[in-house]
Amino acid sequence: MRAEIALSGGPGSVRILNMEQPGEILRSDNVELRRWRVQDIEILHRLITESRDHLLPWMPFAATHDRQQGKEFLTRSEEEWASGQAYHYAITSGGVAIGSCSLMRRIGPGGLEIGYWLHHSWTGKGLATTAVAAAVNAGRRMPGIDRIEIHHDAANHASGAVARRLGFLEIERVRVPEGPTAPGESGIDVIWRLQTRPSPYA
Repeated sequence: MRAEIALSGGPGSVRILNMEQPGEILRSDNVELRRWRVQDIEILHRLITESRDHLLPWMPFAATHDRQQGKEFLTRSEEEWASGQAYHYAITSGGVAIGSCSLMRRIGPGGLEIGYWLHHSWTGKGLATTAVAAAVNAGRRMPGIDRIEIHHDAANHASGAVARRLGFLEIERVRVPEGPTAPGESGIDVIWRLQTRPSPYA
């Protein structure tokens, strides 16, 4: 297993980072992605509650969110990071948490799916695109990854704009068997793909 030494926690302290995982901090221009930790519950809770109306049309969790649900997400985030199933980050800008972004291994071998959302007061500034670009760059460096995808409901045009700006190609529209899961959804998923290298599964 390849590994590197990185400074952590102050002068003289070190930790081992598994090179098969993305970094705990990712940077792109004026945005920094920082790994979510269980102790971030108050930050996460504030972001979701302040943006509940903005998130409700697209994010089913917004309808039922409370501190307990937030704690469960953060606990699951740490477990999924340890297992390599998913990597969940707080999006920050200027040291302020403004949203969330995830790299998830749930689309089959060789693939990563990116999910993201922003606090309502930080939308329209290009920050979601910058955050997703940081996640894409990290995904490209992970061994065995041949494609990165973004999935969103067809009615969520803002998410589609992020994918388009970053060079993803729309490859499919799929009707969701269970139908819409949030009030703004159409029940049709748009799948965007960025091929990072030739697939060994083709």
